Amino acid sequence: MEIFPLILSLIIILIGIAGTILPALPGPILVYLGFVVYGALAGFDKLGLSFFLISGIIVAILYFLDIYTSKLGTKLYGGSKEAGIGAAIGLFIGLIALGPIGIILGPLLGAFLVELFIGKEVKDSFISGLGSLVGILGGTIFKILIEIAMVIYFLIKIF
Repeated sequence: MEIFPLILSLIIILIGIAGTILPALPGPILVYLGFVVYGALAGFDKLGLSFFLISGIIVAILYFLDIYTSKLGTKLYGGSKEAGIGAAIGLFIGLIALGPIGIILGPLLGAFLVELFIGKEVKDSFISGLGSLVGILGGTIFKILIEIAMVIYFLIKIF
């Protein structure tokens, strides 16, 4: 095991995990990039083809999960399809306008405002917004747990 490839890859991996919390960075992709950097510098044979294939599939699943969880949370809490779209737009605008707090407020307000616009009651609109928030937070927690499991497996493979 070489130290430089390990340190560089772990830095990229940690940035990736931070990117899972702050959606401005592609978290799972950066975690995977950390694995690839290690392989490129220390030798791909240390991890094996199956490691990279399985990790790549997991990263692809996490990407689609990210898109799906906000919509699912909104739907489970009685929100409309439009509210799910409003939550996604709210997440993007919230992050730009409010920084990290926008991750929480953006989707909630996006779904809430869309539901109000299409004629739902304030209480129902708020519940839809809350569902969007629950979906995003649940998805984020799930992604972090999967990324941590991937990193543990990575470390087991190289040590």
